Amino acid sequence: MTRKMLIQYFLALAAYAALLFFFVFMGIEITNSITWQPYDLLYRFFKWVEQYILLVLLVLGLLGWSVITYRFMARPIWYLDEVIAASEKLASPGSEPILLPDGIKNIQDRLNQVREEAFRADLLAKEAEQRKNDLIVYLAHDLKTPLTSVVGYLSLLADEPQISPELRARYTQIALDKALRLEDLINEFFDITRFNLTSLTLEAESTNFSRMLEQTVSEFEPILAEKGLTWQCQIEPEITILCDRNKIGRVLDNLIRNAVSYSYPDSPIWLTLQKAPQGGVTLAVQNRGKTIPPEKLAHIFEQFYRVDSSRGSATGGAGLGLAIAKEITDLHGGSLEAQSSHESIAFRLWLPEQPSENRKN
Repeated sequence: MTRKMLIQYFLALAAYAALLFFFVFMGIEITNSITWQPYDLLYRFFKWVEQYILLVLLVLGLLGWSVITYRFMARPIWYLDEVIAASEKLASPGSEPILLPDGIKNIQDRLNQVREEAFRADLLAKEAEQRKNDLIVYLAHDLKTPLTSVVGYLSLLADEPQISPELRARYTQIALDKALRLEDLINEFFDITRFNLTSLTLEAESTNFSRMLEQTVSEFEPILAEKGLTWQCQIEPEITILCDRNKIGRVLDNLIRNAVSYSYPDSPIWLTLQKAPQGGVTLAVQNRGKTIPPEKLAHIFEQFYRVDSSRGSATGGAGLGLAIAKEITDLHGGSLEAQSSHESIAFRLWLPEQPSENRKN
């Protein structure tokens, strides 16, 4: 901008000088073409100008230079005042665009870009704060419900010593189930703290991914049996990659657990593992369940986000599992995508044969 203003300044001086000499020349030509009378005042004035032409040119030149210089010196100060006034709007970002004079349009564009970024950041911060507040409400409700059940059934067992063995076993089992639910929720609290306050690093080692996946699948057999779910697995054998076993194990657990939680009863879960044409490996997990709307699918990997906003204890997690899976996948240099249509939910995981250089997230 400084260079542009200097160029404009010198061009203005040159234009003024050219116009000054042009008008003097034209004045002399016009004056010489007219027959003047000695007593004519205008004639006397022109004769005086002709006599002191150098002085007149000097005075007009200094006057023009002063006016042009003042205008070009005042313009940056005016621009600065406009920019200061516009920058004050950045302190309280809004939707109205910042408008500046044409001479500093590039600054206007930059300030508007900063304002929009600040506005988006403010909205994201408010959304994140709202999700955290919702999370506290959800978890407070989820903690209270099973805790009340545990206390209630244990009180029944303590207050009625003559209760039948069958009923005692039933109450004990219910109390145990609710206590296990409490344990899951408390573990989610630890996960939230760990993944928000610490950084992740990889401890990669050679891993038989096929065998690891088969083992994970077998561990979910009892859970699938409870809902009448069945596996439809196609696992290519002896696929080996370099990865952090514990963290990738967490990814597999979260993806499968999500498929189990949101599957229709008595439906299959498809799981496919194969080498990817572009290198690395591809894992697809697909289940039959309620279609996820596109507007919710776009936020499915965000922390604290729940597709189902209900607080049911069966599927009401903290909304952190998929966010953690995405974070770990990104740390390995892979990708994790979700699709949903026609009552089908599918996650596609791609991992390279070896992760990117270990780095902090």
